[in-house]
Amino acid sequence: MKMPIRKAVFPVAGLGTRFLPATKALPKEMLPIVDRPVMELAVAEAREAGIDHFIFVTGRNKSAIEDHFDRQYELEDTLRQRGKLAEIDLLEKDLPAPGQTSFTRQQQPLGLGHAVWCARTLVGNEPFALLLPDMLIHGKPGCLKQMMDIYDETGGNIIAVEEVPTHQVHRYGVVGVGRKSGKAFEITSMIEKPKPDVAPSNLIISGRYILQPQIFPKIERQERGAGGEIQLTDAMIQLLPEQPFYGLQFAGTTYDCGDKLGFLMANVVYGLEHPGIGASFAKALRDYLDSLASPSN
Repeated sequence: MKMPIRKAVFPVAGLGTRFLPATKALPKEMLPIVDRPVMELAVAEAREAGIDHFIFVTGRNKSAIEDHFDRQYELEDTLRQRGKLAEIDLLEKDLPAPGQTSFTRQQQPLGLGHAVWCARTLVGNEPFALLLPDMLIHGKPGCLKQMMDIYDETGGNIIAVEEVPTHQVHRYGVVGVGRKSGKAFEITSMIEKPKPDVAPSNLIISGRYILQPQIFPKIERQERGAGGEIQLTDAMIQLLPEQPFYGLQFAGTTYDCGDKLGFLMANVVYGLEHPGIGASFAKALRDYLDSLASPSN
């Protein structure tokens, strides 16, 4: 019998060095996509998928994330006195209920696998979702909801995958493709950052996972891999002969918000869809692009 997925883990201990100096005092996960932090969008995706317990694996100088998912009575009182009830409703909309958030520290930067392992006691002996907030996936329904639908059919472990040009596979974890199972397929192999001539496909692991708790002892015994870090992919490779893994080529677009170009593109896409400023932003963007194309420039 399949256990339901109730918990989601968010590794947020990274330093955000690609966004210095902006991230010197502000966690990279709190950088805004229009008017919502990247982190909030990842939590909203998990909530849409039915998650009711949000586990954050943090590091030093990440207290802003914990504060963001808490009440701020002074702000709420000021807004109430000024009659700004719509703003209060906006703050309430994505606020987890009491007891729905947990925080633990990853004291050393030992990689994604180690960050996941740090959440082991909070997850317990049940399957869980894993979302990398930097990888913002724009889709309807959200990527994790699409994965949950597959999990309801197959159980096991589910990994979101997407295509990249073959010459780029050396930058990612890559999966081998087996028998189709509805919208998903059985994963036959995994390899971390392969050379193009030995990659089993051009389908890469995209920052969304549903994992069984048996991954934790695999991580615990895992030696350091690429970059001197404990790689989650290496632990999943060890679990693959014992449990089924399925890949889902999800419907949606990934924006790597840990990269400046991906972050800017996410702001454009979400800005164009924003109910308050989308139309005005589209016009301003067209006017600016037209001005660049003008012969006078």
